[in-house]
Amino acid sequence: MSSEAAPQTAVADFWFDPTCPWAWMTSRWIGEVEKVRDISVTWHVMSLSVLNEGRDELSEDYKSGLAQAWGPVRVIIAAQQRHGEEYVKQLYDAIGTRIHPQGRRKEGLKPLVVEALAEVGLPAELIDVWENTPGDEVDVALRASHADGIDQVGEEVGTPIVAFNGTAFFGPVVTPAPKGEEAGKLWDGAVLVAGYPGFYEIKRTRTQGPVFD
Repeated sequence: MSSEAAPQTAVADFWFDPTCPWAWMTSRWIGEVEKVRDISVTWHVMSLSVLNEGRDELSEDYKSGLAQAWGPVRVIIAAQQRHGEEYVKQLYDAIGTRIHPQGRRKEGLKPLVVEALAEVGLPAELIDVWENTPGDEVDVALRASHADGIDQVGEEVGTPIVAFNGTAFFGPVVTPAPKGEEAGKLWDGAVLVAGYPGFYEIKRTRTQGPVFD
């Protein structure tokens, strides 16, 4: 009998805002990693609307987008609370597909979320939390989920946040999403640097937008 211990399943925690194209790209990479590595992924909501509260320097167009971005994350949180954890990822996939690769954001986020609810078999009335009252249980849970991710990396980040075996970073930001063994190799590298306690950041200017495929 071999004395070597069986390899342990790697753990990832992924915080996303469904309106963010870069989080979408990273989530597609994680989906590819699941095919080639033994990993367990838990999906969490964070919110660009919460992250940017009180930032007056933002453009009016960006502020308008943030005002609409409250709705999808509220609906996902409500689905999680009322129907189970499995709907976090299911709704993310359904909403994100419509916003990003299908390019339908200009139709308005609300009708896309209504479609997504129907696709995953959830009650249409979950859309009622779209214009939620700040401070009620959905918004409290949304802010708690957001804070859980931010507390691990600090305020000067965006979405996504990914924790590799408990060590969290903003990113990786990648386009297009690697597939197959290339996705696995990028995962291996991320786990490697996450295992070094003093590693904090690698960054360069993005020269290419998200490539949805």
